[in-house]
Amino acid sequence: MERKAIDPSQVKGWGVDADPKNDPTYPMKNRNDGEHAGYSWERPPQQPITVEVLHSNERPDVTSVFGTSTPPLGLSGALRRLGFRYSESSYGHWLPLVLADRVSVAEGVLEDLKQGQVPNVFAERGWKAEWEHNRTSLVRRVLVRAVLVSAAVAYLRRRRGGS
Repeated sequence: MERKAIDPSQVKGWGVDADPKNDPTYPMKNRNDGEHAGYSWERPPQQPITVEVLHSNERPDVTSVFGTSTPPLGLSGALRRLGFRYSESSYGHWLPLVLADRVSVAEGVLEDLKQGQVPNVFAERGWKAEWEHNRTSLVRRVLVRAVLVSAAVAYLRRRRGGS
């Protein structure tokens, strides 16, 4: 995959907050000259890249610090790579990333089962805390899902039996 370099000066809105005179808190905040010293700083040293790191195609390089605990792998990784081909302002970027998160959950469950571990879905979904602190919402969600699944099963049985 070839990355095309983007000139930040050509990106609408890039660096809009760089001018301290264009600060939206101006009328409400009492200013002193010392605050503006923090507007420029020396870039921290680049974190070494030891795994594949996906970054916006609107940036020339990766940020100084980034996560490495979950590099893109499998089908979810392929979806993430697809999403990072597109601008952050498009559905082509965000929809594959959202889908990749869902696929990653399924991949994690399959990986657990492959290693002989049965995942504790109730604990991992936080249902114990939900039961203790937000019982009404939990019961409502479970009942709605049970009704929807029952309706789908009844519909499919009726279709199968009627034909």
